[in-house]
Amino acid sequence: MTLIEAFQRYIDENNLVTHDDRILLTVSGGVDSMVMLSLFVRCGYSVGVAHCNFQLRGAESDEDEVLVQEEAARYGVPFYNRRFETAAEMERTGESMEMAARRLRYAWFDELSRSEGYTAVAIAHHADDSIETFFINLLRGTGLRGLTGISTQVGKIIRPLLFASRREILEYAAANHIPYREDSSNRSTKYLRNKIRLGLIPRIREINPKFTSLMCRNLARLTDAQLFINHGIERIRELAVTTQEGIDTIHLDRIDPAFPREFVIYELLNSSYGFKGDVIDSLCRALEQGATGRRFYARDHVATIDRGRILVAPIAPDDDCLVKVERGAPRSYCGNAVLYFEYCDIDTIKNFGVPEHIAQIDADRLQFPLTLRRWREGDWFIPFGMTGRKKVSDFLIDAKVSLPEKQRQFVLLSGDEIVWLVGRRIDDRYRLTSETENVLRITKEIV
Repeated sequence: MTLIEAFQRYIDENNLVTHDDRILLTVSGGVDSMVMLSLFVRCGYSVGVAHCNFQLRGAESDEDEVLVQEEAARYGVPFYNRRFETAAEMERTGESMEMAARRLRYAWFDELSRSEGYTAVAIAHHADDSIETFFINLLRGTGLRGLTGISTQVGKIIRPLLFASRREILEYAAANHIPYREDSSNRSTKYLRNKIRLGLIPRIREINPKFTSLMCRNLARLTDAQLFINHGIERIRELAVTTQEGIDTIHLDRIDPAFPREFVIYELLNSSYGFKGDVIDSLCRALEQGATGRRFYARDHVATIDRGRILVAPIAPDDDCLVKVERGAPRSYCGNAVLYFEYCDIDTIKNFGVPEHIAQIDADRLQFPLTLRRWREGDWFIPFGMTGRKKVSDFLIDAKVSLPEKQRQFVLLSGDEIVWLVGRRIDDRYRLTSETENVLRITKEIV
């Protein structure tokens, strides 16, 4: 079966689109998206091409844009282009490059599909991308749901190349003389995905040359298993979860004792409310200790242990969102952001001047557990570079921070002292000095 035949078959079997749909193709200029453009056109679908220029690779980014525009013109399909001020957006929000670019592009795809009447948005992820995602999530401990790879369809978003391997796509491009550009960042091993793509997977293929097809079957089985679990969890939810005045109560005594309780709790809290695995692990340990009143936070919800039950509610505007950060904790959640903690030796620190969304702190000056919470009136600290104390409220006013941002402002404390006005300024008492040996490096990312 040719790639074009397999492509049409995959679309039909998964009911992704019909020839009556208008499909917005997201085309970067890389081989995957350029092949996707060719396949859709050759199969006679009505398509338009959307290209994002994130302006992060200088002339490379502009050359990508030119190539995609020329190919769209050659095929006679509409071309849409947007140049994003990605670096400025990263500076403004404190997001990583990947997160900022993802948020910007998906918001634009949604806006474009609505304004131009596209019924589907096609992304050129393929089978190898899905396999890489499996390993990324395996290393991050996301649970079974994260091991199912990339979804074929989520709302308007479709991924019609998930049946194809990278090798098959490259062979099609060569046979059909399809031009494409290679992103130089794909060769950088500073990214986890590239470490897996360039380091781990080639070694596994040495052991089993049929690794890709084997993993595709494994991902399909894992997806089926997750669908089965989802059905079972919904039945448990009907029996064990009640709702009153906006608060969901998980009655643990209504869960069949024959079921693995921690797994059921994970599925209930993760799928419906967005709680992460390490937070749920801490909650389950607190349950075993009978810690009534302990609170645990996701991005938008708080879970409270209450006499063997779990109460889940939206986070109230006046909630302090106070959590304890133990030594060695990999991350913690605060409002719409996550903090990643990395412990390292001073000799590994290459840059002492870092952006505001990163804090580098003398770890030996800290008293654990640390406390993370929203700022309060009366809070003060000694901003880095200053010798006198300053109220947090005055600092935020001087920085012209908007009211919504003030409401989302968190502080990290060691004992009763503010270590970091999160995302803005560390306390001068915890700065790195010539005597520093161990460093706690904290990165804030918007989620």
